Amino acid sequence: MTEQGTPVRLTNPFAAVGDADGLVLDVPEYQAGFDRDHAGCTEPMWKLERAQDFYEPDVASWRAMMDGDWARSLALIERVAEPLADYFRRRQPVRRVRVVEHPLTAYLQWEMHILALRATAGSPCRVLPAERAAAFEPMPELVIFSPSLMYEVLYDEYGGGMGGKRITDPEIVTPCLRTVQDLFGRGEDVRDFHEREVVPLPPPVVTDEMRAALPAYAHRTEEFRV
Repeated sequence: MTEQGTPVRLTNPFAAVGDADGLVLDVPEYQAGFDRDHAGCTEPMWKLERAQDFYEPDVASWRAMMDGDWARSLALIERVAEPLADYFRRRQPVRRVRVVEHPLTAYLQWEMHILALRATAGSPCRVLPAERAAAFEPMPELVIFSPSLMYEVLYDEYGGGMGGKRITDPEIVTPCLRTVQDLFGRGEDVRDFHEREVVPLPPPVVTDEMRAALPAYAHRTEEFRV
């Protein structure tokens, strides 16, 4: 029993993810598993995004941003509005928690335009300031399909996708699902955040250091990814 006046220590279910047993998949295997599991979903899927930088070479608008052509990047984002709406007419929505730090990175500034578009298409996203989720650090990148199925999405040092670990232990997955749902409830609708914090910003600054990693991500499949 906790004595009166003694602070209750929050447990962090994400701490168990890194050491959890699971099947580690490379990028093609992970994408195939993701697509198969999402197609079979009967309830909304949940996603937790914590990192502030990712590399998205398969996305034309991301490449335009990295090339310094912000106007083209935004125009290309608008082109996926209808494919997104069509996708979520046929699939369960993805409910996403997007943890953010300020000032926004170039990647996050770009991604917020994507996430606002996704939200309009039927895939809700809530933005949560990093300081409001500090009790759950360090946070993994998670995709959760059910109380007994989730993927820890794996990335390299630049934020380039390396695949994922498929975890099916309910004792690991269920507490993570409940926590992501709780964080979602604490967040702000991405469309409100986007309008207030992102739309007024000048074009993002892409540095030579950021571009230096691009040769390692030269594949351009133009695939639409959720």
